Amino acid sequence: MAANMTIAYEEPEWNSAPAWKLPGWAEPIMVASILVGAMIINRRRGYRIFQRNTQYNLSNDDTDSTRSSDDLLARDYMIDSDADSTEYMSTMKNPPKKRRLCGIILYTPNTSRFADHFHSRIMQRFPFLMEMFYWIITYAFYRCTSVLSNALFSETGIWDVAQDHGLAVLEFEQFSWLSFLWPVHERDVQQWFMHGHQTFLTVLNRSYALIHIPGTVGFIAWYYYAAPSFNTFATVRRTMTLTNLFAFIIFIFYPCMPPRLLPQEYGFLDSVGHNNAQSVWMSGKYVNALAAMPSMHFGYSFCIACTLLYHSGIVRKTLEPGEQRKSKPWAIFYLLLAVAYPAWILITIIATANHYYLDACMAFFVAIAAFLCNQIFFVMMPLEDLLLWCLRLEKPIPTTGNAARRRNMA
Repeated sequence: MAANMTIAYEEPEWNSAPAWKLPGWAEPIMVASILVGAMIINRRRGYRIFQRNTQYNLSNDDTDSTRSSDDLLARDYMIDSDADSTEYMSTMKNPPKKRRLCGIILYTPNTSRFADHFHSRIMQRFPFLMEMFYWIITYAFYRCTSVLSNALFSETGIWDVAQDHGLAVLEFEQFSWLSFLWPVHERDVQQWFMHGHQTFLTVLNRSYALIHIPGTVGFIAWYYYAAPSFNTFATVRRTMTLTNLFAFIIFIFYPCMPPRLLPQEYGFLDSVGHNNAQSVWMSGKYVNALAAMPSMHFGYSFCIACTLLYHSGIVRKTLEPGEQRKSKPWAIFYLLLAVAYPAWILITIIATANHYYLDACMAFFVAIAAFLCNQIFFVMMPLEDLLLWCLRLEKPIPTTGNAARRRNMA
């Protein structure tokens, strides 16, 4: 059937002005500016880094914000029921933490004794640094997918395997019993843009490069500030992180060639490369170019859209404690953005031939699965306790929701 998917290939003349070329340092500076801005906006007001033995007043913070990050998992001190143990624990300045994990009780070191260390005070002043740490780890895992996938398919040749998988996706979309879901083929979408709408395609090429990482980082920075509570923000962050990890596993075991890299007889053009609009984050030795399935562009946009819809309050009868109902114009704004953003991303990934329809569908289900399983990250909390102990670092108290509480008290 693969032969039926080929067409007479004739690359149309590129008439539009090329996408503006960004210098190599522009995107890193953009992302760094977003992160530094988020650190400043989300800083803990009234806390002084250079003042030792600071006793910061947390009375105005929401109860869930005073707890350790991701601390829906029980965190208690090791206080046993017998009187001798209780008397002994009462004499300890920093009793160990008790973590309940899958029915097992684990005791981990209490890092509160390091709260007055200089690097702990920096983290307490700028708690968003903890979120930056999480995302650096996630990005490092992504960089490993190319190495692991190449090692796994070293004998068969990963390029041929990925091409076979890409063609299998096209064949499924066009000839399976679900073909009615995609009445317009990806190739026809790109060809429509290539013939008479190349200026629009140039805009899509640039947005494909710029939106994914700077846009997602900007969203995380904004929602850390705007979320009604830290637990709500942490649920979104865990969902997006787990969406990443699920996708990374698929990238390793199911390398899939994007349409733009298929042989020319299949009718696709690498418009982003042709337009010289590649993202600096998507270049280099460890970038996985054969990671079309699932589409993380769409997976992220779907998570962001659901968050915006939740944030609008339209789909909720009750609000979180301390949260105020959005005005009708703001609620409509968030609703429209929740619809427009994933729609724009879907058009972009198809028109630029970076993904198949099935990639977006798979990303949808991966994101749903990640949301349902997001609390799986609680199994990492004892390990995080040990890491913080080794670093002699006390985990910062998040500031999410503080701005809303200050407005309510004004």
